Amino acid sequence: MDDDWAAPSGRRPGRSSAKRRPPPVGMSTVERLLAYEEIRQLVNRYALAVNMRDLDALVELFVEDVDAGAGRTGRAALADLFRVRAGDAEVDILEVTTHVIDLGDADHATGTVYSRCEMGAPGRWARQSIAYEDIYERRAETWYFVSRSHLLFYGLDVPERPLDQEPARWPHSPVGRGTVPYDWPSWQASRGG
Repeated sequence: MDDDWAAPSGRRPGRSSAKRRPPPVGMSTVERLLAYEEIRQLVNRYALAVNMRDLDALVELFVEDVDAGAGRTGRAALADLFRVRAGDAEVDILEVTTHVIDLGDADHATGTVYSRCEMGAPGRWARQSIAYEDIYERRAETWYFVSRSHLLFYGLDVPERPLDQEPARWPHSPVGRGTVPYDWPSWQASRGG
């Protein structure tokens, strides 16, 4: 690959690589496996917190001094940023797919996470394929995000809005609008209900 290649956005590709890296010196196999699993759970909890609109759970996944942009730091600033980004979206369905983790040492790692997201706002439904480039850090025996870059493969408007269907009344009918996220208390609270 040409070292001068730049993405259409003008940004250079991230540090991610599909190449295998040697395990960090000084970490046992069990320590490495535990780190991988804890980081996977971190990423999965991020997706669930987004889907549930649970901002408290979402920002707790980041280091306390997270850079929230625009000269602001901390989890409260990050919550404000997430609140703005959610905008008028009614529902987000974020699914984690491929996840590659590179351990730097016992307390530092990077990763690339592929995700698919379907999202709906009044009168609109869209689908995205995403690659997140993450930096993770372990503090006080717990893994956190230091940063998470959202890179877009594509976004696509979907002509049919699934939430406009009649209720499915599962298990009587497999077709129609379901009860989640509407039944989740954190989602209801985010909508002022």
